[in-house]
Amino acid sequence: MVFFNQGAFGAALREVLREQDAWRTRMERQTGRFFMNDLPGLLAEVTRPVAAFAGSVPERTLMVENASTGLMTAMTALSFRPGDRIVITDHVYGAVRKALQHVCRLTGAEIAEVAVPLPVKGPSDFLQPLAEAIDARTRLVVIDHVTSPSSLVLPVAEIAALCREAGTRLLVDASHAPGLVEVEADSIGADFYVANCHKWLCAPKGAAFMVVGEAAAAELELHPLVISHAYGQGLSAEFAKIGTRDPSAWLSVPAAIDAHERLGGARLRARDAQLARSGGRLVAERLGTEVSGPDEMISGMVSVRLPGAFGEASWPRAGEIRDALWHSARIEALVAPHSGALWLRLCTFAYTEPEEFDLVAAAVSALLRKEARP
Repeated sequence: MVFFNQGAFGAALREVLREQDAWRTRMERQTGRFFMNDLPGLLAEVTRPVAAFAGSVPERTLMVENASTGLMTAMTALSFRPGDRIVITDHVYGAVRKALQHVCRLTGAEIAEVAVPLPVKGPSDFLQPLAEAIDARTRLVVIDHVTSPSSLVLPVAEIAALCREAGTRLLVDASHAPGLVEVEADSIGADFYVANCHKWLCAPKGAAFMVVGEAAAAELELHPLVISHAYGQGLSAEFAKIGTRDPSAWLSVPAAIDAHERLGGARLRARDAQLARSGGRLVAERLGTEVSGPDEMISGMVSVRLPGAFGEASWPRAGEIRDALWHSARIEALVAPHSGALWLRLCTFAYTEPEEFDLVAAAVSALLRKEARP
């Protein structure tokens, strides 16, 4: 198997899964003491290394189940009204777009979607149209740290500065960021920074965090989506007590952070980025196409445009090609439509070898020849 899809659901490390099993065993050994006495302190201990990793402080770093939970938590704090605008780009993750559509249907707010065609030349391709789209009615901008369909690292700190100048809130969807790029949430300056730990950080599924900006924490009334016994006791207390659930994924995140550092930490992230850049260019050259953006915007994930002969740029067609790659060559990689074309997303990690890009190029070329047969 050639696995180029770490960015979808990750792959938890065995040692981290053993850590999770140990927490589950402890939990079930004496559930009363665990949930009523031990868990609040344990979650406070977890938040310290997570906050340090995220570039923030424990008081504003909250554990959530996934980035989508963090997104909807932020939405409930913003109290949208008819006529309010939420600005996004057409690189937004599909589930985020649907969540925002739901919020708008309930509140009368509107989505303003900014088109940024691929390939991009640099960060200004995002900065300029976003600056033009933000107006007096804009209550929120939602932007990715690393885009899902196009694999681009966005200039989130510069976008945050635009939002501060305009007096609008910013939510950064950092689903892909932990373990892929350096995370410095407070330095970025977003009001909300929501991030998954199960992708490149290799934590168990159901582990994510949400960093609330200092101004947002002071000015907004923020609560978890599930209100329970700690209501009114402050952010940390409320988010630590959201009804009975299995907290073992959260409790295992420090082990995942330690494992990431042992695998190389910043050196691993740099190696993954360099491999994605060189490998993406190789595949693009073999196919006679291009990658989605310049090296400065590529981390350990790269999107390569597929030849137009593959047909319609749609999600059903993308799914057919993904399945064909798996069944013909045991290659797992996402295919996504954007800017009137299909893009092959190739994710790199510690297990990725350079020659695997040759295998991808050969497999796609073989599919292309098969498509051309009468």
